[in-house]
Amino acid sequence: MSLMEHGAVRPVTAVAWTSNSSTCPKDFTLISITEDGATANFTRSFAMKSGYYLCYSKDLKGGMVVSDIQLISDKDSIPHGYCFIAEHLEAKASVWKKKRVCVRMVPVGSVDTAVLDIKVTAKSKMMLQHYTYVGDVHGYVLWCRKGHFTNPMPQAKPRSVSLNLRQLSIDQPDAPLPLRPSNLLPPLPNNKLSQRRHSLHNKDTGDKCADGSIPGLTALDGVPFSLHPKFDIQTNSTALQLNSQLNNIRIKSLQDIKNEYNYTFAVEESAAKRIRPSVPAEGVPSAQ
Repeated sequence: MSLMEHGAVRPVTAVAWTSNSSTCPKDFTLISITEDGATANFTRSFAMKSGYYLCYSKDLKGGMVVSDIQLISDKDSIPHGYCFIAEHLEAKASVWKKKRVCVRMVPVGSVDTAVLDIKVTAKSKMMLQHYTYVGDVHGYVLWCRKGHFTNPMPQAKPRSVSLNLRQLSIDQPDAPLPLRPSNLLPPLPNNKLSQRRHSLHNKDTGDKCADGSIPGLTALDGVPFSLHPKFDIQTNSTALQLNSQLNNIRIKSLQDIKNEYNYTFAVEESAAKRIRPSVPAEGVPSAQ
């Protein structure tokens, strides 16, 4: 009893009916004797010798525990979250259906209190201390004890990790050198290099990221660029002539545009105001 008071007990993980010890499942405890010394055989009638017993298990391999036990009649619906207990009976045996035992199963890690023990007494005035009355069924009284329990499930042992302490250092390694293409094109004259390439060439050893790359680089950076001779002002006289023509373009104001392209639509308005000649109706003589 002191173990239960301190919570050093395993909880009940399953409850079932069984015909005898031969049909009782492994790891189950069969309740064959009541607390007041009577045989805990739930017989269906006095004329029948065969009966069934209550048994329970405390095996935590399934990861479930019994958090509550209830007795319901055949006219009541089973409560939400509950299930009827299993039956491990002989071929021709059956359980009395007027009252049925149902339990609530929950994961072992979701609760810290559960059913710790189950006892049966004959239908008398005997009371069990620290036990909760569940109900009477077929001449017997069912009791259960609830409380805190210990979880003896094995815990994973920490593995010994042998890592090089240098690999755990938070210091960053030296930044790798930037990649350099091995098939660079021959350099072009300075006057045909783009301004951006020229600036990148001057800042090649300037600001760099931690990984050695230059911030703001794209796939086109570093590609030689020059103007087509057609658009090269220094080598093309046609481009010079075009440039002079562009300089002679006069930029007109809004008022200049209105004055030059103003149109009153007077002809169209006068034509719309003309009276169209009337057409006499068919069969009606016109005035002579």
